[in-house]
Amino acid sequence: MNLKPIALAAAMLAAQTAHAQQEVGADDNRASPQQLDRVEVRRQNTDTDLRRRQPVAKQIYGRDELDKYGDTQLSDVLKRLPGVNMQGGQLRMRGLGGAFTQILVNGEPAPPGFSVEQLNPAQVERIEVSKAPTADQSAQAIAGSINIILKDAPRVVQKDLRLGLAYNHDKPVVNGSFTYGDRVAGGMAAVLPISFFSWRLLNETEGERLGRDAQGRPQRLATEGWDLPYGHGFNVAPRVNWKLGEDETLSLQGFAVRNNFRNLGHTDTTVLQGAAPTSVDDQFSNRGNFQAARLSLQYNKRFEDDQRIELRSTVGNGGAEFDTRFLGRNAAGVQTMDRRTTGEGKNRGATLSGKYSRFLGEAHSLTVGGELERRSRDEQRRTVQNGAELLPGIEGQPFDATINRSAVYAQDDWEINKQWSGYLGLRHERIRTTSEGAGSEFRNTSSVTTPLLHLNYKFDPAARDLLRMSLTRSYKAPDVQQLIARPTINTEYPTSGGNTETAPDRVGNAALKPELATGLDIAFEKYLSGGGLVSVGVFHRRITGLIRNSLVQESVPWAAVPRWVAKPINLSRANTSGLELEIKGRAAELMPGWFAPTTALNLRAALSFYDSKVKDVPGPDNRLEQQQPWSLNLGVDYRLKSLPVSMGASLAFTPSYEVQQTELTRLETGRARTIDAFILWNLSKTDSLRFAIQNLAPTAGTSNTLIRGGDYNWSERRPNTWYALNWEHKF
Repeated sequence: MNLKPIALAAAMLAAQTAHAQQEVGADDNRASPQQLDRVEVRRQNTDTDLRRRQPVAKQIYGRDELDKYGDTQLSDVLKRLPGVNMQGGQLRMRGLGGAFTQILVNGEPAPPGFSVEQLNPAQVERIEVSKAPTADQSAQAIAGSINIILKDAPRVVQKDLRLGLAYNHDKPVVNGSFTYGDRVAGGMAAVLPISFFSWRLLNETEGERLGRDAQGRPQRLATEGWDLPYGHGFNVAPRVNWKLGEDETLSLQGFAVRNNFRNLGHTDTTVLQGAAPTSVDDQFSNRGNFQAARLSLQYNKRFEDDQRIELRSTVGNGGAEFDTRFLGRNAAGVQTMDRRTTGEGKNRGATLSGKYSRFLGEAHSLTVGGELERRSRDEQRRTVQNGAELLPGIEGQPFDATINRSAVYAQDDWEINKQWSGYLGLRHERIRTTSEGAGSEFRNTSSVTTPLLHLNYKFDPAARDLLRMSLTRSYKAPDVQQLIARPTINTEYPTSGGNTETAPDRVGNAALKPELATGLDIAFEKYLSGGGLVSVGVFHRRITGLIRNSLVQESVPWAAVPRWVAKPINLSRANTSGLELEIKGRAAELMPGWFAPTTALNLRAALSFYDSKVKDVPGPDNRLEQQQPWSLNLGVDYRLKSLPVSMGASLAFTPSYEVQQTELTRLETGRARTIDAFILWNLSKTDSLRFAIQNLAPTAGTSNTLIRGGDYNWSERRPNTWYALNWEHKF
């Protein structure tokens, strides 16, 4: 289905209708100017107003959205935002995951190993969601960017304490956070947010696989099992601001996180056809830790009224250790498999950036800047199976990689006239990756120039409504794991024999090039007088050099017989388009005939449709990997009149769909539904109690990989509901 003509027509129709409504609204405002002034003062710092003032299309979410459900992980906030969803622990925008969706922290790319699940919403000032890139940030954002702005030093004293209990399985866990912020003498302000978190989850699993055993004979297996991930950790994000002069500031932002994790699991295998595998009663355990620290120093200086500079330096390091043990027994209870994998990785990085801005006349604001970044990773991994080294000479050998990135850019914010404003940018970015280590030596250099054009049009200069248009280039550079030639062996099939299409080995490709995307975005945003919003948007991306995993059977150096190997390659191109609808506001404003003006009910809804085609993959359903055809987000918040109690609920839904991955493989993904709810009771001006439910009535996550010829690998994962009770106190 080609959505572009339909979407463009819908956007134009919405713009025409809203323009007519806007003229009536303008007359009403002129009839009561005093009332208009009061509304402006009350709403001047709302998320909707901040969104409207942005020179480019950007969704902004502040404290109201961050605090609403009492979440202890930022990922739970993000999954409820329009156009954003979580799939397989990965953030996705417009149905596209991986590095298609860029995660930024204070405008800089997130450090290696960073996860939004490690960050407490109490440590975040706001979230900015951009659908198209800008020149002053990395253009590795084909689907868009999520910029996490950490807590800033407050203007007044802030002391907040949050303590909570949560339950998913077996026994409750404890979470909490404390934030202290104040202004001190000498023009200094500081904030210290600290959080500790813990988790304990149960997932039940089921699966069925039809394939071939190590001798190539048909084999059909059914599995049942469970896994229990649990752990604890803490993070801290202090910030200090110094006002050195009237137009001169210095800020120091830190962030540190550490968590200890463990996962236990058990799987029983039933033989439905063919010979039994080496083990049918499997147990595994995984334990380890992750830690990271980052420190940024930023200097801002304004020269007179028309010039300013910003300098920033960031250093960071981190790493992880893991120890995985797998024990397998046959039908007679005899242990046939003892495999242990241990490893550790260390990351170090430093960035240096600066930009200079000045006004050119009354209509132009010019900014030029540059960035330098250096990251390195040292890694070591070892697997011992039944007392013998797996892949001697490759496994157990050290590996390191170094990434050097440089960028220069220029941008111009142009106030063309009272109705038109524009943003023109140009960014050039170069990435050089080198690696040394057994089986992993490579060098890869990529260079991308990204022109950017954003335009805003106001139908009425005195009104709020906007038509936004963007024509941009973005890209996705291959990550280190995709480049490493060192193989990862599927241990279900020992290297003494062959394997199957459903259980391939994996290897990287040092010759990969970046995926390039040319994008068009058009959106109409209507801002209602009571603070609501109606938005209709369309987008199109043409991607060249698309990276996909190929699946071939070939002779390999780590086995004496040919093996099936999955390897990333650059395909020719793909196209993706979509239509995005969003509406939010007070129920009385959105549906005045149904609700009284005094009804304290807020509604929000987002509906998105996606379509994509990959040229070098035969259809039908030759979509981009794991891109759902549509998604729906609904939300409702209500405040009681008789009691200091408010409540709300949200629904996120994606349907089942199929993707033709290669000529040989096809992936079926089941529907996903998440229901969250909360009740907040304000006990006093300083204390509140919040009860929240996440993933109410959970659906099982299913996937099925089908191989041409009839083989398949089906799996189902059933999570449990998460319950949380939080007490919040403001000193």
